[in-house]
Formats: sequence, C-alpha cells, structure tokens
Amino acid sequence: MPFRPPSLCASVLPFALLMLSFNGQAMASTDFFLGNWKIDKAVVAPWSDPANKPDDAEMKSLVGKTVTFKSKQIAAPGILACKGPVYEVHDWGADMLFQGALAQKQDGSPQDPAKPAADLGFKGSSWKTLQTGCENELDFHFVDEKTVEFGLNDYVYILKRE
Repeated sequence: MPFRPPSLCASVLPFALLMLSFNGQAMASTDFFLGNWKIDKAVVAPWSDPANKPDDAEMKSLVGKTVTFKSKQIAAPGILACKGPVYEVHDWGADMLFQGALAQKQDGSPQDPAKPAADLGFKGSSWKTLQTGCENELDFHFVDEKTVEFGLNDYVYILKRE
C-alpha cells in the first residue's frame, strides 16, 4: 500500500484544539471576577485615625448587600454601582493594596505594608487587583478566589463569592 501523508485536516485539528483550549483558559483567567459577591462584613481600616471613629451609616447600608460584576456594568448599591466599567487586572504587592494606604503609618511615616496586609487576610507577596475604570475609583483586591476586599471611607469591606 502506498504511503499517504495525513490530510491537512487531520494534522491541523490537534493543534487547533490545543490553541482553543489555551484561549479558553486565558479568557477564563481574565474574567474570573464576574458574578455575584456579597458584602460579608466591614472592618475599620488600618489607616483610619483611631481618634475619629468613621461614620458607620454607610457601612451599615452596604454590609449584606450584593455586588454583581457584569461585563458591561457593576450592579451594586449606591456608590459601588457603575455603568460601562473598563476592567484591568493587575498583580500587585502589599505596597499597592488600597492605593498604597498600607505603606504608611497613621502619622504619615513609612511602614512595611506586609503586616497590615496580613492582618487583613492577605497571605503571600502578590495579589490580583481589579481596577474598574469607574468614577468611584475603587480597586478590588483578591485575597483568594472566594474573597475580595475594597476600601471606602475608612472601612475595609470583605466580600465573599456567592
């Protein structure tokens, strides 16, 4: 029987399937944050002035509520809502969490941000941060795949994936 080279389809198909699987993985990794997140609790932020307790009315109005990240909007209560977000995901260290607020003490002097980050549940040295491009300029910092935190008005809000 004479030798017949494999058809183009037969030789390209495995490569095409492999590329599709990589593309699917890349797509999944860029939109991992989409879905429902419940604001589980809030803690007074480490940068908050202990002499001035932050107003808890806003905090109480947000705890227990759901934030839904969608491709074209963030459905959420009050200031958290946003139409037309432009999502960017970054890998940042403790010095960049909460817009750099952990890198200085309350008196303004520098400090190692690793300790306050660890006190807030961040383990390791780098975490994913979601910037939304929204007017509220909030950043969402992922402690792990099921927990995200953001800072607002001297509180750190902890959200859990629903």
